[in-house]
Amino acid sequence: MNNAPHMTPAFLNVEVSTTGRRWVGPSGEDDRLAEAMAQDTALPAPVCRTLVRRGVEARDAAAFLAPTLRDLMPDPRSLRDMEPAAARIVTAARSNQRIAIFADYDVDGGTSAALLIDWLRSFGVTPTLYVPDRIDEGYGPNDDAMSALARDHDLIICVDCGTLSHGPIEAAKGADVVVLDHHLGGETLPPALAVVNPNRQDETGDLAHLCAAGVVFLMLVEANRQLRDAGQKTPDLMAMLDLVALGTVADVAPLIGVNRAFVRQGLTVMARRQRVGLVALADVSRMDTAPSSYHLGFLLGPRVNAGGRIGKADLGARLLSTTDPREAGSMAERLDQLNTERREIESSVRDMAIEQADQRGTDAPLVWAAGEGWHPGVVGIVASRLKEATNRPAIVIGLDGETGKGSGRSVSGIDLGAAIQRCAAEGLLIKGGGHKMAAGLTVARDKLDAAMDRLSELLAKQGAGDIGPSDLKVDGLLMPGAATVELIETIEQAGPFGAGAPAPRFVFPDCTIHFTKVVGANHLKITFGDGISARVDSICFGAMDGPIGPMLQNHGGARFHLAGRLEINTWQGRQSPQLRLEDAAPAA
Repeated sequence: MNNAPHMTPAFLNVEVSTTGRRWVGPSGEDDRLAEAMAQDTALPAPVCRTLVRRGVEARDAAAFLAPTLRDLMPDPRSLRDMEPAAARIVTAARSNQRIAIFADYDVDGGTSAALLIDWLRSFGVTPTLYVPDRIDEGYGPNDDAMSALARDHDLIICVDCGTLSHGPIEAAKGADVVVLDHHLGGETLPPALAVVNPNRQDETGDLAHLCAAGVVFLMLVEANRQLRDAGQKTPDLMAMLDLVALGTVADVAPLIGVNRAFVRQGLTVMARRQRVGLVALADVSRMDTAPSSYHLGFLLGPRVNAGGRIGKADLGARLLSTTDPREAGSMAERLDQLNTERREIESSVRDMAIEQADQRGTDAPLVWAAGEGWHPGVVGIVASRLKEATNRPAIVIGLDGETGKGSGRSVSGIDLGAAIQRCAAEGLLIKGGGHKMAAGLTVARDKLDAAMDRLSELLAKQGAGDIGPSDLKVDGLLMPGAATVELIETIEQAGPFGAGAPAPRFVFPDCTIHFTKVVGANHLKITFGDGISARVDSICFGAMDGPIGPMLQNHGGARFHLAGRLEINTWQGRQSPQLRLEDAAPAA
């Protein structure tokens, strides 16, 4: 939000909550639409509020609650270069040509590569997998790797990278190159046979929300169509949706349009536990319930990412594509260990970055920090922490020798990727790119301050300097007695929830705290009620690191408004409602 005066009263008159936020409830019009929808559809009022917030009308409610791939699937041919890309890959598969897959080292790159490996395996083709080392090679194709791959392969498929790789693709002499990507394109395209990317500058932007795994899946749909037209049998794509779901959630792609169906149906596929790599990963992550978006984003995704961040870059993609349970178990254990190491490294860098950003000031259009030897594998995560703490675009850079490699995260409405590309074009960055919400860069040490000043200037023109503390948007009131497992299951039909489609947030008003307990290092479990109906259990992660934990633990009998998101807690086979507490305010 900006600093303009508020025209509507704060929800429950909470102008400044315990965490310093203003609570904003639904508009009067939203209230009226939700009430009318409840009457027309007989759906619970909290579900109707959630649908209205999504812009769903009453006549479309039933279809929205049951998204199908058939209804939401776009025509793959609506993307430029899709037909020649698919045709070239089909030809290579049917002719048993030598194929290399050059993949990014994150979850989106790993799932994209695994999708292609799965599909090519149906033709008896075993492609070469190449994932660059984050530290030695950096993001995307490089001249040496592409030249070497071209000497031994007929076709190179770049996934989740390549759109800006003019030089490296030019270096791939003697091989065809197909790019399947989603990162922001430049004014010109590299000399590839095909560049399929919904974020090319000459695209409509209708499919800009796809991650690379989604783009690869659409290409496989088109490839299967071409095979059917030729009278050939086609691989089963529906069984691959678990990979698309993981890539979509882990890459924080907006859960709108076809992405909703990808994730919803991908979770169903994942629950069948047929992909040995994901089974092994779920087991080391100690998942004991059916998979959800939360599990993909916070348990599985970070572990797949850990190989690319601080370990062997191709470990995640190899795990996702293996068919050997023993190999899968070994790789999953290694990724779990690497993820623990990553958390320790991240914690150290985070503390130093926050201290530096505080000294520099966190009210500028750009919050940034740079440090000697900061591990490139964790700077993106730390940038996310800075962004969340300041509600500002944030960049964190690890310096090594004469250069620094960094990663940035943005806030809604501010296009960080475009600003970084502009700086690269102006010569202030060695290279840089990404998309609106996340981007990477390489900068010369002697141009660091100038580059950050210019980035701050560009972001200020987008309004980044006028952003105030983030509001807390709530979807309405709920009484403890109404928080049932049945209600939560119905609300979840409006999901999956995540980026671009947050889970509804409800306020339990005027509640008494009956029980508190610190769990782990800094989390707080509480039980609360209104003195009339059932009590509700709640968990507030990281509560003791901020003001909310001590306040609720030392409540002294005071009553509070409690805001958060509902979830189902499963313990020893028993299900119960639980509030994931995010904020609180003393009840007047």
